[in-house]
Amino acid sequence: MRFQVPQFIEIEDKIFGPLTFKQFIYIAGGVGVAVMLFVFLPKFLAALVALPVVLFGAALAFYRLNGKPFVNVVEAFVKYTFTSKLYIWKKEEKQVISNQPQMDRKPIEQVYVPKLSGSKLKELTWSLDIKEATNPVTSNEDKSSV
Repeated sequence: MRFQVPQFIEIEDKIFGPLTFKQFIYIAGGVGVAVMLFVFLPKFLAALVALPVVLFGAALAFYRLNGKPFVNVVEAFVKYTFTSKLYIWKKEEKQVISNQPQMDRKPIEQVYVPKLSGSKLKELTWSLDIKEATNPVTSNEDKSSV
């Protein structure tokens, strides 16, 4: 038996003339908002506000950045802006210049103190995801014992 395998499955179908359904929705949305602005605002103010709206709709429909649709860039920007962020950095020890000889100085050791919380699962998740990267003393001991 021979089966026909679909070709070009990444290419969207042109539904409204030369536009795909998504492109049509973006253009129609931009033009619709512009028309509403012209109805409810004075003409000069409406033109100033409607121009960026129409350009944004056109960018969503046609502009591609690094081969990806502009809507993906907007989605990534919104997610980055409104999600919480976790900043982790590696603390470097400062060299203290003193009159003591180098052999008398001891390196500063940091002690990990577990935090008491209501959710042990959240603490375990934090431990597995972050603790190993932020506390190299315990991760080196774990690797040497394996």
